[in-house]
Amino acid sequence: MTRIFKIVALLEGISLIVLFSNMLFLKPTNIDLYKTLLFPVGMAHGLLFVAYVVLATMFKMEDNWSWKKYFQVCIASVIPFGTFYVEKKIL
Repeated sequence: MTRIFKIVALLEGISLIVLFSNMLFLKPTNIDLYKTLLFPVGMAHGLLFVAYVVLATMFKMEDNWSWKKYFQVCIASVIPFGTFYVEKKIL
């Protein structure tokens, strides 16, 4: 189960970076491509975010994580590159 969580953390981090880069680089230059990519990338990121938080909650219950560790893992999901840090340092 740890391996699945690491994979979801990695994919969630990548999807957040892709979503931000879509917003920052494509929107000003090519609005049609931005609108085309926004829904699928946003939906993928949303699903991965929910999976990440659900898996973190499952780990908190099963492995008796402290509340501090649990909140660090959850906060890292909204910070760019945060999930990469969690995957390497905390897990």
